[in-house]
Amino acid sequence: MKRKILITGGAGNVGGSLARRLAADPENEIVIVDNLLTGSLDKLPDRGLPNWKFIKADVNHYHNIGAIMTSYHFDYIFHYAAVVGVKRTLENPKMVLDDIDGIKNILDLAKNTGVQRVFFSSSSEVYGEPVELPQREDTTPLNSRLPYAIVKNVGEAFFKSYYQEYGLKYTIFRFFNTYGPLQSTDFVISRFLDQALKNEDITIYGDGSQTRTFCYIDDNLDTIQKMLYEDLAVNEVLNIGSDVEMSVLELAQKIIEITDSKSKIIHLPPLKEGDMTRRQPDITRMKQILGRPLTSLEEGISISMNYIKDQSER
Repeated sequence: MKRKILITGGAGNVGGSLARRLAADPENEIVIVDNLLTGSLDKLPDRGLPNWKFIKADVNHYHNIGAIMTSYHFDYIFHYAAVVGVKRTLENPKMVLDDIDGIKNILDLAKNTGVQRVFFSSSSEVYGEPVELPQREDTTPLNSRLPYAIVKNVGEAFFKSYYQEYGLKYTIFRFFNTYGPLQSTDFVISRFLDQALKNEDITIYGDGSQTRTFCYIDDNLDTIQKMLYEDLAVNEVLNIGSDVEMSVLELAQKIIEITDSKSKIIHLPPLKEGDMTRRQPDITRMKQILGRPLTSLEEGISISMNYIKDQSER
């Protein structure tokens, strides 16, 4: 029996990378849904593969996603559709809050159409400013008032509630910065890489002392594929990221070094909100599932850089 899988937000960085990975397995039948607000058709799987289909639709509108889910009767859903990007989410708070409708639509339809498990892309933003480091899945301080963090917190509560009341199985991923070749320049590594490869000034908000961890996309995908195929982490919340913490300034310097760029680092005024001071997840559970060392930042940046160069030469 083939796995019937729905990926919402499947034309984005992580969603598109997941779609490509799962479509490479002929045992999977994939339907990708995206409204293309931030997604791109270029991120979809190889058009020569026969086992996937793209449908432009908005999961926040029940009639759009309802027709799809009642037609296909999926076994698994990866609900990755969301308004993303710090600047975009700060400038469009109402649009961010509308994503709660999409979460409810997916869950209501999943419980009524025989879905076995739903995977939800939550975020490191649920931690707000850290109350402890590393940040553990069983500690959620709920101290962020930003709409994006609120929606992810509410989403997690919906998934747990639907399991409690209806028995709908879930897995929640708290994604920390995940980068790779398909990432748009709305995000820090891809933006720095783009600026460095063009020898343009690399711009940093504030003094750059804020810290992040950076997870290469293959580490994310390998972990999640094992969860799906081996039925792991059912009804669990998992941090998906890296445990190597570095400042944004150090990241910019590292990218300049790797790309041999002539870029200069320019400091912009700090963001008024949304730029948390530190991020460092506890990824013990992720490492257990992945079962191999994580990709180094140097290797991941080099792969992404070579991909960008290759695309620009075509």
